[in-house]
Amino acid sequence: MSLPVIDLGAATPVPTPTTRPFWDAAREGRLSVQHCDSCSSYLFYPRLACVECGSRRLSWVETSGRATLLSYVIVHMPAPGFEEAAPYTLAIVRLAEGPTMMTNIVGVEPRPENLVLDMNLEVSFENRGGWVVPVFTPVVEAGR
Repeated sequence: MSLPVIDLGAATPVPTPTTRPFWDAAREGRLSVQHCDSCSSYLFYPRLACVECGSRRLSWVETSGRATLLSYVIVHMPAPGFEEAAPYTLAIVRLAEGPTMMTNIVGVEPRPENLVLDMNLEVSFENRGGWVVPVFTPVVEAGR
């Protein structure tokens, strides 16, 4: 189940020089994060310096698009402007490369029996009010 395209009005992102590569990659259907060229850490959300070693030698790399579900909440009473999307799943996922990110889980009804912690996920992209955002769907295991 995908969320409908919602007019987010003033709540839309405003890319900065630091975040623009993330949004540009998403528009192209790629999930990119920063990589520290000094200590090899992967970073998300976009920032100016590595949180592990403080280096400013950061580059953008495309991720595998794989993740696991760490935590979630099923939103039944959404914030203003998101009423048509409810219920939906807001989640914290751990990317295969290491960093965590907040996202939505789509492609599955938002019910606890469908959302198993540590389940394998893969990235997909949705248009939301003119912005392309990464969302995650459960990986269908072979033989299931």
